[in-house]
Amino acid sequence: MPAEQPTIVATSGGFRAGHRTNLEFHRLVHHAVDLSGVHGRAPRLCHVGTANGDQRWFNADVSEAGRLVGWEVSHLNLFTMPPTADLAGFVREHDVVWVGGGSVANLLAVWEVHGLGPVLRDAWRDGVVLGGVSAGSICWYLGGSTDSFGPDLRVVTNGLGFLPYGNGVHYDSEPMRRPTIHAAVAAGTLPVTHCTDDGAGLVYRGTELVEAVSERPTGGAYLVRRDEASGIAQEETLDTRRL
Repeated sequence: MPAEQPTIVATSGGFRAGHRTNLEFHRLVHHAVDLSGVHGRAPRLCHVGTANGDQRWFNADVSEAGRLVGWEVSHLNLFTMPPTADLAGFVREHDVVWVGGGSVANLLAVWEVHGLGPVLRDAWRDGVVLGGVSAGSICWYLGGSTDSFGPDLRVVTNGLGFLPYGNGVHYDSEPMRRPTIHAAVAAGTLPVTHCTDDGAGLVYRGTELVEAVSERPTGGAYLVRRDEASGIAQEETLDTRRL
């Protein structure tokens, strides 16, 4: 059954190294599946690896992670061509769409070419849970900071905009993430921006942020907004529940 409301789980986590495999699904991906409301059958997860070029070796690792937990995992590869002419039907067969990390700039460009944005919006409205890590987080927002163009971070503002905010990822592990977000918010390049440390995620029902969660003992989430009187970005730490 579909999620009760349109749901997005935007994160800086979701995968971890396996004990006997290269990869396992961490608690954030499990939480996204739980939010889908599926029961009585194996969950169906659609992995989208556009941001890393649909690398088949990584797809294999994700498929193996699915077998470990008894989920059905499919891959929406756009290189060198989509798996079907009916992308809408393909996406709707799943309970969760999980978008991997990499280049959000390239991801957005390729998705635009294939018309995937409207497909994902319709699926989200119909109860397919959308989620992802890093580039797979930023894509759902209006924009965010990215290393898509090189080691010096830049800000993209052409996200899908399902969530009417900016997004900051890897907030605690990459030293330039926080100042880049603060500068963009202060300048008005990004609106109110929601950020996650590694291992943390943000859960939305519709466009409302309902909870910050983390799959790690540490790692939090933050809200950055522009103070109109001073023109300075101000940061608020959000309460974060440990999964």
